[in-house]
Amino acid sequence: MDRRTRVAISTGGSIVAPEPLDPGFVSELASVLLEASEVRDLLVVVGGGRTARRYIDACRDLGADEDYLDLVGIDCTRLNARILIAALGREAYPGVPATVHDAVEASRDHPIVVMGGTHPGQTTDAVTAMLAEMAEAEELLILTNVDGVYTADPRKDPSAERLPAITTGRLLEIVDTGEYEAGSSTVVDAVAARLVHRAGITTKVLNGRDLEQVRSALAGRDFHGTLVTPGNGDR
Repeated sequence: MDRRTRVAISTGGSIVAPEPLDPGFVSELASVLLEASEVRDLLVVVGGGRTARRYIDACRDLGADEDYLDLVGIDCTRLNARILIAALGREAYPGVPATVHDAVEASRDHPIVVMGGTHPGQTTDAVTAMLAEMAEAEELLILTNVDGVYTADPRKDPSAERLPAITTGRLLEIVDTGEYEAGSSTVVDAVAARLVHRAGITTKVLNGRDLEQVRSALAGRDFHGTLVTPGNGDR
């Protein structure tokens, strides 16, 4: 029997574990993922969100260094992953893989695998990109709290414009501008952008709170967000 296609999904911590927690929404998100898993295998990486930032800020104030803060953040991502696993039930792998390799192995027997971060210095977007490459995923979805990639941060610049379709090369130009520190938050981080550009992975960036758009993107239909296709140039 031919192996089913795989999709890697980076889910921001603000989607799965906002403050306060929203079990009802997580249940609805799980329903969308379970529906998609009937025809495709899903490998999901959950971010730390505000939970991670609160713990990181507290530990930073107490004098912890960046390596330690990264470990704190990783612990929070794995805790957030547990929330989604609880909602998915038996269809999901019951554990939280500690490595990308472990996640790929788990996906051989389970249609949905959920994990958090892995190594200090890597965002969950980067982990998802590595996972997509190792698993030979057909595409990568980035579920965030904005509706796509913009010319600038739309939360800070009201003149920023959403880009409905760009290449991986253009994405890299947009995001490859800053340095990473524990708890940082961008729509797509630079390391992940480099990985998807290198591997030529089709990527979809959209608002993870809009479940109809998530459903459409997973089903291969048109969606409101940004479609990132392999290549250089603007499109």
